[in-house]
Amino acid sequence: MRDEVDGLVEAWRTERPDLDVEPLQVLSRVSRLARHLDRARRTVFTEHELEPWEFDVLAELRRSGPPYELSPGRLLRATLVTSGTMTNRIDRLAAAGMVRRRPDPADKRGVLVRLSAKGRERVDAALAALLSYEESILGSLSRGERQRLASLLRSVLSPLDEPPAPPRV
Repeated sequence: MRDEVDGLVEAWRTERPDLDVEPLQVLSRVSRLARHLDRARRTVFTEHELEPWEFDVLAELRRSGPPYELSPGRLLRATLVTSGTMTNRIDRLAAAGMVRRRPDPADKRGVLVRLSAKGRERVDAALAALLSYEESILGSLSRGERQRLASLLRSVLSPLDEPPAPPRV
């Protein structure tokens, strides 16, 4: 079985025999897979009337467990956006009836964002459709192969996901 990456690697080996292009064998495939997944996710989210960022916020609330409520600060840390961006996103989700704000009883100046029934239904349906699609992608792999692939990818990603060390003074 050959794919586009095989041709790309062969061409680079011919044109630049002085370089070790072996990393392309893995990372070009990961990159291509990421593009396919991004397109599929956008399609699934569009079918469920969600933007990718809406899914991200709603999914974070849904994963938090009952009562499906988090502070805006926790949401922005989880979704890696600025506080201004998160405020805008919460405003838009609240206007669409997918979340509600309420005062934080533990912090008189704070608010909590709670997933509404509409938001929960929307994110649950989108997640089910997304998982069905992703299952079809992995259908040719056995359970053991999936576990090995997940473990290998975790080994590559883990150091990249670590927060940067503070600057030395």
